[in-house]
Amino acid sequence: MIVTIDGPAGSGKSTAARGLSQRLGFEFLDTGAMYRCVAWSVLDQNVDPTDEEAVEVISQQIKISFSDAQVLVDGRNVSEAIRTPEVTEVASLIAQYPVVRTELVRLQRQAAEGIDIVSEGRDQGTVVFPEAFCKFFLIADPQERARRRQAELRTQGKNMSVAEILQQIDQRDQRDEQRTVAPLVPADDAVEFNTSTLTIEEVLDQLEQIVRSRMSSKPH
Repeated sequence: MIVTIDGPAGSGKSTAARGLSQRLGFEFLDTGAMYRCVAWSVLDQNVDPTDEEAVEVISQQIKISFSDAQVLVDGRNVSEAIRTPEVTEVASLIAQYPVVRTELVRLQRQAAEGIDIVSEGRDQGTVVFPEAFCKFFLIADPQERARRRQAELRTQGKNMSVAEILQQIDQRDQRDEQRTVAPLVPADDAVEFNTSTLTIEEVLDQLEQIVRSRMSSKPH
């Protein structure tokens, strides 16, 4: 059984997906981390992120794995390294490249084979798992999204103003929504949630209720 949670940066989808997977006893697939892994590798190998062919080669060569809440690239723990603003920016850029998306979509589908999973990203309900059992699309006010991102960065010892983060969010939204391959849009059958004024527990309560309601009414 597959549950997808899509939405823009800062909408709370990663936290919601991780929490919902725990509540349901499902596996959690952090697809955003996969794009960040490619971006980190691009920076680590001093490759120009605008060199599409070079980035494509990296996406096909590196080995991404998840182990005990750690994200590994070729066996190296990059859990913290992939969360920097620099990696975030490059991840948004390289996510536009068709070959990169094709490769990571293949890996995502492979990871979900034969298991119950909650998968988060930007194209999970539209492209990766169009037949998913339950689809959600989370949104939030840009100012709130910027505040959340600022708080996340502070835990990493980094300080950025809300204005700076808002500018980055706006640029990233434009890239995500306007790219020709797998643009950021809600699936036609997705349930849309605005998380701006909700706590994570309130979001999880509502998501879990919907999934369990559908599970109970599903023919056996």
